[in-house]
Amino acid sequence: MKEIHVDEIISAIRTLCMEANYNLSSDIMTGFQSALKRESSPLGQEVLERLIENADIAHKEQVPMCQDTGMAVLFVEIGQDLHIAGGSLTDALNEGVRQGYEQGFLRKSVVKDPFDRVNTGDNTPAIIHYDIVPGDALRLIVAPKGFGSENMGGLKMCKPSEGLQGAMDFVVDTVDRAGGNPCPPIIVGVGVGGTMEKATFLAKKSLLREVGIHNQDERLAKIEKELLERINRLGIGPQGFGGVTTALAVNLEVYPTHIAGMPVAVNIGCHATRHKEITLQGRESQ
Repeated sequence: MKEIHVDEIISAIRTLCMEANYNLSSDIMTGFQSALKRESSPLGQEVLERLIENADIAHKEQVPMCQDTGMAVLFVEIGQDLHIAGGSLTDALNEGVRQGYEQGFLRKSVVKDPFDRVNTGDNTPAIIHYDIVPGDALRLIVAPKGFGSENMGGLKMCKPSEGLQGAMDFVVDTVDRAGGNPCPPIIVGVGVGGTMEKATFLAKKSLLREVGIHNQDERLAKIEKELLERINRLGIGPQGFGGVTTALAVNLEVYPTHIAGMPVAVNIGCHATRHKEITLQGRESQ
């Protein structure tokens, strides 16, 4: 059996936390540059230019591209034939987050209790999603989530009779109500089906998809394109100052559901929708 020591995991998470906050993904940067060519609003064009400049500065100086460095959301795929050596996997992941946010001078935004609001001081605990997959490797994805965008999401337990149109209307209405609060241009994650929590998970995970890549199902890809067109006709524009670039992408994921329900969840990613990943290969145990 192959194994990975927790020290390697801590180191990887520490690095990913900093890289995700310092370095904008190339697909989003390309999305900005393409939007700049299409944007008709002079103010919208100026905002896009400033966002590009901001991302360049963050990368060159290795500083956060946004003051809200987010709550750390981790997606962890564990090979079923892999052994984690030296301690608890969950503890190692949180230790990596703690070190990344402290050593990277990233803002600590997590409170221990939602009512007492006392800051934990190290941005832990993280939100961790585990998935057991075939193989003996460990895939780690760090997706810091700021709450300017997180607060603008929504869930509706639609009736099956509302159908596709009802689901699409809810998505567009959610973005419309959000306005400039989530710092557009945004990425709109949509999850439909499953149960209440499954739909919200699908919406969140869909934000990891590369900008410009549509769902492999042609029917769903068509829905994504129609939603994107409707959203960009809202006129919210970059940072809410008006224009035709409210969203760079709409990412839709679906899952089987109950005959009596149709959960629809929307999770909005801001202009700096952040995520970095690494795959660690297991080694033969000693």
